Amino acid sequence: MAKAPAVGIDLGTTYSCVAVFQHGQVEIIANDLGNRTTPSYVAFTDTERIIGDAAKNQVATNPSNTVFDAKRLVGRQFYEPSIQKDMKHWPFNVVEDVDGKPKIRVEYQGENRVFTPEEISSMVLTKMKDTAEAYLGTTIKDVVVTVPAYFNDTQRHATKDAGTIAGLNVLRIINEPTAAAIAYGLDKQKDAKSNILIFDLGGGTFDVSILTIEDGIFEVRSTSGDTHLGGEDFDNRMVDHFMKEFKKKHKKNMSANKRSVRRLRTACERAKRTLSSAPQANIEIDALFEGIDFYSNISRALFENMCADLFSGTLEPVEKALEDASMEKSDINEVVLVGGSTRIPKVQKLLTEYFDGKELNKSINPDEAVAYGAAVQAAVLTGENHETVNDLLLLDVIPLSLGIENSDGEMCAIIKRNSTIPTSQTKSFSTHEDYQESVTVQVYEGERPFTEDNHLLGNFGLMDIPLKPRGMLEVEVSFDVDANGILNVTASEKSSGKKEKVKITNEESRLSAEEIAKMVENAENFKKDDEIRKKRIEAKNSFQQLCDNVKKTFEDEENKLKGKPGLETDRKVIYPKCKEGIDWVSKYKQNNLQEDDFKKREDEFKAFFDPIVTKYGLVLDDVHKPKGCHSHGHSHGHGHGHGHGHGHGEEEEGHGDGHGHGHGHGHGHEEEHGNGHGHGDENHHGSDAKKQCIH
Repeated sequence: MAKAPAVGIDLGTTYSCVAVFQHGQVEIIANDLGNRTTPSYVAFTDTERIIGDAAKNQVATNPSNTVFDAKRLVGRQFYEPSIQKDMKHWPFNVVEDVDGKPKIRVEYQGENRVFTPEEISSMVLTKMKDTAEAYLGTTIKDVVVTVPAYFNDTQRHATKDAGTIAGLNVLRIINEPTAAAIAYGLDKQKDAKSNILIFDLGGGTFDVSILTIEDGIFEVRSTSGDTHLGGEDFDNRMVDHFMKEFKKKHKKNMSANKRSVRRLRTACERAKRTLSSAPQANIEIDALFEGIDFYSNISRALFENMCADLFSGTLEPVEKALEDASMEKSDINEVVLVGGSTRIPKVQKLLTEYFDGKELNKSINPDEAVAYGAAVQAAVLTGENHETVNDLLLLDVIPLSLGIENSDGEMCAIIKRNSTIPTSQTKSFSTHEDYQESVTVQVYEGERPFTEDNHLLGNFGLMDIPLKPRGMLEVEVSFDVDANGILNVTASEKSSGKKEKVKITNEESRLSAEEIAKMVENAENFKKDDEIRKKRIEAKNSFQQLCDNVKKTFEDEENKLKGKPGLETDRKVIYPKCKEGIDWVSKYKQNNLQEDDFKKREDEFKAFFDPIVTKYGLVLDDVHKPKGCHSHGHSHGHGHGHGHGHGHGEEEEGHGDGHGHGHGHGHGHEEEHGNGHGHGDENHHGSDAKKQCIH
């Protein structure tokens, strides 16, 4: 018996779609009602669980127990503003779990049940699996599932978990616009090189990706978007409008009646679709609330006006994607529309005007393109050797920079945003505290230079490391992003072979796309402040490195100065002076020292050190910043240690006080292996002095 093919599933916010590649072509699989897309709805009744069309069809009679929009909940926290805002529009109950995550409470078979968003998503995936199995006549296990390009690490994990719950083997998580690009470009692989912009505006999420297609290679150049913008938001605006109108006309507030609001929403959704092809749509609902019939209409102009900010906001990610890809508008050969919401005339008009009158490409079905591309990728991953997919290679990217925190709270990016995945990068650090017992690695994502403005993904510790003088112990931190865009971090201490590996799954909230966009925007707005802070840290590092390296030179571990007259006498002068400098640096935050303070202090110390160093035939500048080595970066964090530690490095570095004992700072030259060499030094440390970090 032939091996069952792998299928591609577009798990959408409002609708889902499944496709399979067989006999040399992609087939979109219709469900049991003959529809090629299936509503992402799950309903619970006294007797059964219903999924898909049947669930959506009964929503008005069972609003509290019919769940939709689960995709907007996966991988998020209950108190995120976007969740709180959406909850006002959802008829089902969303409650906070003990870990701060949202869960959905329904009544099923006469008792209260609570489900995670992943469980609801898995039910939709099960429906798509059943649809494919009925069509193919065989059991399906292997799937490729799509997610918005701007889904973060937690959301991707949650989607993969949903597949596992549904009993599926998720071969790969791929980005929706990338899948759509495959659907567009599959029959154009042999054409000349072209740059395409995928504009994917669906029911709940929005993505923009720019790809270059050449000789079967689909290379993502940049990606941007908003994981919380789509057709549902346009529906919400219309629902709010008509509820106000009803209240004004009939002096009654229907907002608390879930059944009435649901019936109104269904009518609004229908009206929105009508407005894509007609200048006006009618709303006619009998006995909407307390027996009152509601008849009204809405013009396309009014609809466009009430959603104007949402529509115009779709152009910002387009600009960002072009900027990140280092392209001009004229470099884009095709603008391809994906997602049902791109049928809205105003969205098309804005996009056409932005691209100076360029005709938009509507050659692919916006509802089915993502599942189509996922099916092609599934065929490639399972070894399908048909000529149409033989030479296809997909090169995707990560949407946000990933890195660790140094002792000055700086973000030391290890993998930059829009890096092609899968990718692996390694940097080396050394401890910054004598006889440090442990090191803590804090992992962040974001674009700002300082971690306080970025988002914490997680942290872990390397405990019971060998006790050695500072700088003598090397810790290697490796970041590995797999083809699903999921991050694994490994820290290892070379001499003992001690290693800690963690798949980053943040227990706290992850970013909404709104925050991501704001983060990138703030990076520009605060560039000036960031520069001042950076220069101050560079000046601090330079001064601290001067003290450290002069002290290290006179400790003479390599016996280069052995036997020189006056060495012991000079050491008695040098060592206290170096300690004075390092102690002064340790209080720089309390004393609010700035760049000029460090430069002035460095000049004073250089004038003191220079005559002594020169006696031994050495050049102070070479001692300060040795030539021919990797740029150093030291950072250190605080542990529960005694004393405080310092980091030093050529570029940035930090130090902090710790409590307890064994708090550590690391300083060390860092090298990047993988894609290139690291440069500059980096430090990490948290704002509170109880973290142990490395530089």
